[in-house]
Amino acid sequence: MSTIEQFGYRQELKRSLGFADLMIYGLIFMVPIAPFGIFGNVFHFSNGMVALAYIVGLVAMAFTALSYAQMARAFPMAGSVYTYAGRGIAAPVGFMAGWAILLDYVLVPSLLYLVAGLAMNVSVPAVPVWAWLIVFVVLNTVINYFGIQMTARITRIMLVAELAVLAVFLIVGVIALTQGKAQTGALTPLFESSGFTWSVVFTAASVAVLSFLGFDGISTLAEENREDARRLGRSMVAALAVAAVLFVVQTWVAALLTPNRDGLIKTGDPNGNAFYAAAEFAGGHWLAVLTAVATAIAWGFANSLVAQAATSRLLFAMARDRQLPRFLARVDPKHQVPVNATVAVAVLSLVVGLIMNSREKGLGELTSLVNFGAMTAFLLLHVAVVVHYFIRRRTGNWWAHLIAPVIGFLILVAVVVNQNVAAQWAGGIWLAVGLVVLGLSYLFGRRPVLPSEVK
Repeated sequence: MSTIEQFGYRQELKRSLGFADLMIYGLIFMVPIAPFGIFGNVFHFSNGMVALAYIVGLVAMAFTALSYAQMARAFPMAGSVYTYAGRGIAAPVGFMAGWAILLDYVLVPSLLYLVAGLAMNVSVPAVPVWAWLIVFVVLNTVINYFGIQMTARITRIMLVAELAVLAVFLIVGVIALTQGKAQTGALTPLFESSGFTWSVVFTAASVAVLSFLGFDGISTLAEENREDARRLGRSMVAALAVAAVLFVVQTWVAALLTPNRDGLIKTGDPNGNAFYAAAEFAGGHWLAVLTAVATAIAWGFANSLVAQAATSRLLFAMARDRQLPRFLARVDPKHQVPVNATVAVAVLSLVVGLIMNSREKGLGELTSLVNFGAMTAFLLLHVAVVVHYFIRRRTGNWWAHLIAPVIGFLILVAVVVNQNVAAQWAGGIWLAVGLVVLGLSYLFGRRPVLPSEVK
């Protein structure tokens, strides 16, 4: 197995995770019931063709997963796309890739906490959303502090619970459909000629891909993987495939049972309650409460737990290379976790979550920003595969090192172009700030430099 020492680093994190741990981590990060929380927004943007939006999102992420797997084999260390672009292309490009995906990784815990708070507020209206945000942030920070093994054990339990709730919804939903409760034709969630345009599909897919974000988080645990680096890539592909099947099936059933379809398409779902309305229509108020509480626990506890862990590893990797403040690279000697980075993520997540909760369309804005950061970083990932393998090493593997990453790149371009305009502007400003920071680094003699590989 490759070691990080050959790339100029010391092994500081504990290698304790196997293939099953990594795949479960990815599934939890993606959340098997992720569509529960954003179903209404995807329904709105897709003109009801939710299943199609998720299938297009899957295709985009499948090619990205292949590129991740290739780069994980070449550079088995923490840092995700920051490391892959930096070592696959050049250190400054790695900085910009890391800066772009920071928009995803740093904001995604805030998004998860906000969705969870909104879902719990549906079940317990007396407790405000901001109070739920604080509870979830504090709980996850404490668990992450005690190490990645505790996080892995808890995520296994949460995965079983989420799958159980999903099974209940699907059983009740299918029974409801057999009783004639379908609100539209069986194939409408896949294709509706009157509302179909490629722009509509890619716009909806730009929201739906949020559910798939998380398989890439597996790469941040490379230095805690105890098996061969190739297993890391395989765990990403496996987690993505399992999640995709679950996403398409559950959104298909929910779309058939959605009441007030025209109203949802026209006005959207600012409070994120559309899925719970479909659940209540299918089986009654108890099913709406069950799915809402499950969403809150899955997003606010299980998913945000691993998201905080992944984000802290990215900050740790960038700080270790002196591209972020050095104090973020401190590792707790007892629990072997990047403790300062973990606390920093917690504080930032809480602040952003509280701010977005006060905005009328905060949930939609936060979703679009998270997706913009991820898609931009993934574009650089595909370029890194071509540059590192096909151009620099001249492997001659046309499919894995040229054709597949180029296809993935083009699909992501279509998704980014059709994203929310406000997110494009905000994301563009974020990237511009990153370029300024990079320029200042050169100006003050601190240009990005990665430790040299030991020959």
